[in-house]
Amino acid sequence: MNNQSAVTLLSSIANEARLAIFRRLVQAGKNGLAAGAISEELGIPNSTLSFHLKELSHAGLINAKQESRFIYYSANYDAMNDLLAYLTENCCAGEQACCPDTSCDTQQKETNE
Repeated sequence: MNNQSAVTLLSSIANEARLAIFRRLVQAGKNGLAAGAISEELGIPNSTLSFHLKELSHAGLINAKQESRFIYYSANYDAMNDLLAYLTENCCAGEQACCPDTSCDTQQKETNE
């Protein structure tokens, strides 16, 4: 990842509604949520939600999958983990002990142990 890619990802979640949407999709897991469910849970009108979903999708932080007449949105965990790794790659002057491993894969492994 480079600075420009990181700025694109960070700017896409530099909005209260988009951050809430992304965090909710991260919580939802790989199957994601239908747009209507996101709108209902977060209290965001459909027209506004569409705009925010488009911004997150354009940045590459979420994926959309159509099933029948519904569109399901899910977090792009690879993009999220790449951003986290980029932000922390030189953490604590290279002392790994002071930097928590916050990748989604690590958290899932710890939860399952």
